Amino acid sequence: MTSQTAVIQERRRTLPTQGIDDFLKDKAKSKTLDFIDVLLLSKDEDGKALADEDIRAEADTFMFAGHDTTASGLSWVLYNLARHPEYQERCRQEVQELLKDRDPKEIEWDDLAQLPFLTMCVKESLRLHPPAPFISRHCTQDVVLPDGRVIPKGIICVISIIGVHHNPTVWPDPEVYDPFRFDPENSKERSPLAFIPFSAGPRNCIGQAFAMAEMKTVLALMLLHFRFLPDHTEPRRKPELILRAEGGLWLRVEPLNAGLQ
Repeated sequence: MTSQTAVIQERRRTLPTQGIDDFLKDKAKSKTLDFIDVLLLSKDEDGKALADEDIRAEADTFMFAGHDTTASGLSWVLYNLARHPEYQERCRQEVQELLKDRDPKEIEWDDLAQLPFLTMCVKESLRLHPPAPFISRHCTQDVVLPDGRVIPKGIICVISIIGVHHNPTVWPDPEVYDPFRFDPENSKERSPLAFIPFSAGPRNCIGQAFAMAEMKTVLALMLLHFRFLPDHTEPRRKPELILRAEGGLWLRVEPLNAGLQ
């Protein structure tokens, strides 16, 4: 038995067999209801509980899609800001101004809309280093290309997100990190399909709003406490299922407050 399956079975034994509504209310009040609880209490369209194997598959998907990708996106934005200290400092000042009269740990959901430049920096990093560099899609109908060629129904197409994001006809100097590409004035005439870090259409990433909020929150808090500096080694992009750097992505970190532990 794998450790994941053992955890699921142990959690299943601790769940109540009746009074589910009260159990959920108590969990919600104490903020301890987690993803495994939700899956264990879920029913399919026939009213049947999910099997242990189904729960493990859902948990594995959540961990991959919601954590590896966000970790990659956050790592690359810190790398890009380390290489561009002027942008890093502007982001820091934006966060400091927003939270100047409050406990900096108390970033609220509505605060995230008040960080326009930090958001531009995150988006430009997602363009330059998309966490998921490739996706595949199954054609449900014939697709006629502009030159008249047809991709027939039933074909699986691999779409290069990293290629779309580096198309020089859409993105001049595509290897340059320039957050002002995402200034609203500069984005007016751009196709919405030119920037697809979370894919697009009916099969786009269901968690993209959460992922952006997570990255912006973590980035804002990190910039309040630390300065990020580039390492002497220039990373080489390693596009796999998740975009990584060969040998890891290394940065130097300095505390802004000498007394910070």
